[in-house]
Amino acid sequence: MKLTSQTLVAGERIPVEHAMGVAGPTGPVPGANISPQLSWSDFPAETKSFVLICHDPDVPSRADDVNQADRVVPYDLPRVDFFHWVLVDIPLTVTALAQGQDGEGITPKGKAPGAVSIGVRGINDYTSWFASDADMAGNYGGYDGPWPPFNDERLHHYHFTVYALSVPSLSLSGLFDGRQVQAAMEGKVLAQDSIVVTYSLAIQARA
Repeated sequence: MKLTSQTLVAGERIPVEHAMGVAGPTGPVPGANISPQLSWSDFPAETKSFVLICHDPDVPSRADDVNQADRVVPYDLPRVDFFHWVLVDIPLTVTALAQGQDGEGITPKGKAPGAVSIGVRGINDYTSWFASDADMAGNYGGYDGPWPPFNDERLHHYHFTVYALSVPSLSLSGLFDGRQVQAAMEGKVLAQDSIVVTYSLAIQARA
């Protein structure tokens, strides 16, 4: 199976148009937050559907120091996954997504999860990140891109992965997230491929 992109280059920095947060004159500001173009091919003949996940495994496990100007998030702090894009039950007729097809701009309170023309949206982890913000709290479906802490010593890596599945549907409903999708896919993955890109808002982040 082969995943390609006209807008992402494996191992390189994600273009700023795909980021939710970008560098501003005095600190991070909202970015264009456009979902990237992706195409996939060479999947097994017995494939029945696809799943697309984008996650960042470099997110701080504690938020105490996050975005605090007088301190840093230490490189060796344990890290956890943060899901930026969860799309399941992608039909066999869909083997490419155009740039911006599943997200453009920042939508306060989130884009609606659930069935869309290209599959079924799960919720991404901005749902929990914004939960205590009265202006932003909501269910975030579709793509919402990187906005890593501006004071993080660690470079963040974004894994865009497409899975070919042996079933036409994962039969997930409601507000399912990336972790639930990973569990539901067990034993059903025929093939997969990833593009990994990086991003940071810190001046001297290390890989």
